[in-house]
Amino acid sequence: MVDTKTPGDKTLSVPTKTLTLKPRVETGTVRQSFSHGRTKQVVVEKRGKRRVGGDAPATETHAPEPVVAKPAAPTRAAPLARPAATPGAPRGGSGVVLRTLTEDERSARASALADAKVREVEERRLAEEEAKRRASREGIEQAEREAAEARRKAEEERHRQEEDAKRKAEVEAKKRFGEAEAKPATAPTTAAARPATAAARPAAARPAAPPARAPGVAADGSDEDEGPRQVRRGPGGAMRPVTPPKTTHKPGPQKERGRLTLVTALNADDVRERSIASFRRRTQRLKGHASNEPKEKLIREVTIPEAITIQELANRMSERAVDVIRLLMKQGAMHKITDVIDADTAQLIAEEMGHSVKRVAASDVEEGLFDVVDDSTDTEPRSPVVTVMGHVDHGKTSLLDALRHANVVSGEAGGITQHIGAYQVTSPESGKKITFIDTPGHAAFTAMRARGAKVTDIVILVVAADDGVMPQTVEAINHAKAAKVPMIVAINKIDKPDAKPERVRTELLQHEVQVESFGGEVVDVEVSAKNKTNLDKLLEMIALQAELLDLKTNSERPAEGTVIEAKLDRGRGPVATVLVQRGTLRVGDIIVAGAEMGRVRALISDQGENLDEAGPSVPVEVLGFNGPPEAGDRLAVVENEARARQVTSYRAHQKRENAAASISGMRGSLEQMMSQLKTAGRKEFPLIVKADVQGSLEAILGSLEKLGTEEVAARILHAGVGGISESDVTLAEGFNAAIIGFSVRANKEAAAAAKRNGIEIRYYNIIYDLVDDIKKAMSGLLAPTLRETMLGNAQILEVFNISKVGKVAGCRVTDGTVERGANVRLIRDNVVVHEGKLSTLKRFKDEVKEVQSGQECGMAFENYGDMRVGDVIECYRVETIQRSL
Repeated sequence: MVDTKTPGDKTLSVPTKTLTLKPRVETGTVRQSFSHGRTKQVVVEKRGKRRVGGDAPATETHAPEPVVAKPAAPTRAAPLARPAATPGAPRGGSGVVLRTLTEDERSARASALADAKVREVEERRLAEEEAKRRASREGIEQAEREAAEARRKAEEERHRQEEDAKRKAEVEAKKRFGEAEAKPATAPTTAAARPATAAARPAAARPAAPPARAPGVAADGSDEDEGPRQVRRGPGGAMRPVTPPKTTHKPGPQKERGRLTLVTALNADDVRERSIASFRRRTQRLKGHASNEPKEKLIREVTIPEAITIQELANRMSERAVDVIRLLMKQGAMHKITDVIDADTAQLIAEEMGHSVKRVAASDVEEGLFDVVDDSTDTEPRSPVVTVMGHVDHGKTSLLDALRHANVVSGEAGGITQHIGAYQVTSPESGKKITFIDTPGHAAFTAMRARGAKVTDIVILVVAADDGVMPQTVEAINHAKAAKVPMIVAINKIDKPDAKPERVRTELLQHEVQVESFGGEVVDVEVSAKNKTNLDKLLEMIALQAELLDLKTNSERPAEGTVIEAKLDRGRGPVATVLVQRGTLRVGDIIVAGAEMGRVRALISDQGENLDEAGPSVPVEVLGFNGPPEAGDRLAVVENEARARQVTSYRAHQKRENAAASISGMRGSLEQMMSQLKTAGRKEFPLIVKADVQGSLEAILGSLEKLGTEEVAARILHAGVGGISESDVTLAEGFNAAIIGFSVRANKEAAAAAKRNGIEIRYYNIIYDLVDDIKKAMSGLLAPTLRETMLGNAQILEVFNISKVGKVAGCRVTDGTVERGANVRLIRDNVVVHEGKLSTLKRFKDEVKEVQSGQECGMAFENYGDMRVGDVIECYRVETIQRSL
């Protein structure tokens, strides 16, 4: 208790109580909205008002005249009980305090907000999909309802048309035969009765019941007592027909009948008209008369391809197919309308029927594609195309590198050229450009050398001074002679100590190549690619020869060229190295090469520069083909894509036919059939070959084909350019074949599939190694050779029958030796009776390995016992020798 003095000197006793800080706190979240649609979620704490002494008022007195003391101490203590507000935090009235969220709370609420947005987007997307499905379903249902309604209307229309047709048929029948035939002749009908009868018949024909009518009212609405009666109700309400009553007045005029009846015969004043049947007979007579008149013959120009069906030929002649078949039957040939006849037979038929004929062939689509005569006189000189040829390792690429100041040799696998290349070199003296084509010298690349000789103007024959004329040198000479192009002999490697240029000149005489130093016309230059000796002289001779040829062309015409090489680049697609021979090739031109077409997307020079156009004698890489063309295909620019599709479809068809003919095999002569029988039983070595370019693939296939014999041959399941894919692995798995990759690799998926399925993939960069490995593998398929080695002979002196052993022959070895386990023949009277193996060889009582000549022994055969005295036993050994190709 605390005594408190009041102003009236009265003392009051106020109870004391301990002050406590127990604020009432209510927490919640509030979303604050800011500009630009931003929001923020904060935590709100609502605190109740603090009161001294708990929930009771601050001071309380029960005196009659209460005097309340000033709560000075609690008033000063109140601010201490209120928690300090966070600086910068929003503060509301009535004890509402806003506090800032922590980083964890902010990130948690941000993630919750993001999840809510994602869920909202997902729900919106699902709602849109559901709406689309609902709309689609409603559209389908609406279409089905419309279709059902249309069917129902069509069915009703059909029924209505059928009823109309029936009514028309009845009216027609009444017109033709009249009502008098259906009724007694003594009861003519009145004009008023006919409409009632006609109205009653369709009403009876309708399935629906007639509408109810009042008693005494007719069907037409008139009184039943007036006019004719059609029906009358009998006892029980049954309906029965009623004969109309006879009329006493004269009948009115009837419609003219087309047929003579009793009624029409009585009307003598009426004019008789033709009946419908008479009119039809007259129409048919007129038609028959008109058909007998000869029609005017239509003479047509009939286009006849290499093969045509009889139906198509008749359509083109505007003739009946029956007439064509009749004409063929007169010639002794029985055909159907769908049979195919050749162009000669079709021409005979068309000319027999009086038509003119125009013969066409499927190959006519290629007319005007190449070698079009250019009448333009606007020509200009072009660069010469020079092909470098010779034997392998004679320095062709090194010589070209020395001319180009390049180093192509370092990039070739094994130090040998295995690809054909095209480059342009500028002569340092004249400043004119020269196009060089580098060809491989390996024996497998014969086709590449032939292609190089076909597109060239001048051939440089490279011969090593230390090696002389070799087989591929002779082949290059033959290619140059076949192409009828001038030749320049470059005697290379004169820097070597054992170089003999005179020997090369002498050996060339054996192949009808006479150089100028020997009084001939062929220019020869001694060069050294390593020391760059006489390279300027070689370029001078090339320029002189090109000047003599006077090479000119028109560069403004559409381009023509030849595909030197083609490959499938993974990043750029099909790429073809093309030598432009005539005209100018530009970006955007539509081109055709072999069975492939495309639009030029890019032109890249040999230096890797992008070009807008390529003139005559310029080698470029062309991008834009639909597929890699064959090396050696001729390239041409066409006017539109339709023409390009016609040409490529024809060539693709020809290619498929040739492939099918080669697969189906040869037919015809007896010699061809015998050759098929020889190769029918040979073993096949399945292979899948993938190469980097078409030229290398061509060389590999040619080399593998030469390895085949009558017993074993390589079977190429698939060959193409580009990397090894999963489809190649799948094909190899189906045929248990090996995959050969030449300068290409398998992608990651194909390598994993090959490892999983146990398919072997062999990679090669040198064609020598590839051919040698395939030859060894194919040699393993050859049946081994069995060779007999004679050991000795023995003569049977006595035959002993031993129990548990059988018959044993006592023999004397007359020649050579006899070995246990060797092969033996039993000869009786110079005739081989038995062949087998020697199971027992004894001398005295001991088993021995062999018995020498002149000694006696005991012999027993495996599973044979018919031995006689005097028989001769021939002993020999069989050796197995493995064969090779």
